[in-house]
Amino acid sequence: MSPIVVRIFFSFLSLFYIAAIFILAESPAVHTFSDINPYSLLHIPLYGIMTLLLVCSLVPIPRGFKHRSIQPNNDSARRRPRGTAGLKFRLFIAGGIALVVGAFDEIHQLYVPGREASPGDVVLDMVGIAIALLLCLILFKTRFVDNPTQSAQ
Repeated sequence: MSPIVVRIFFSFLSLFYIAAIFILAESPAVHTFSDINPYSLLHIPLYGIMTLLLVCSLVPIPRGFKHRSIQPNNDSARRRPRGTAGLKFRLFIAGGIALVVGAFDEIHQLYVPGREASPGDVVLDMVGIAIALLLCLILFKTRFVDNPTQSAQ
């Protein structure tokens, strides 16, 4: 499967996941989870997973893990990016999108009967986002090492 198809797939999966967050915010099932989730700690994995989906849709991952650049470039005349310079920007964008979704979800909950918005939930969203981004950064830096001899190919 080509990398562009994978990125499109993860983009649609991310949109579906975000839509599910907003739709399920109005669901009565949320009250069931409140009994087993008194401190809203489910926000951490919920937004961590969303961030991972967004990263998969934004970061091009080459075939073959070791000694490959994160930023594949077929044009040999252009300067090839070294290391993870473009990666950090894409991770920042993915985290920003996830944070905006978390903030809008809390604003949305203001208008849902029986629900209330909480700044603490946004903080928990940020914790999940930060953990996911840190894991991605560590994974990409250890698995996709830029080797100058192979990047010239």
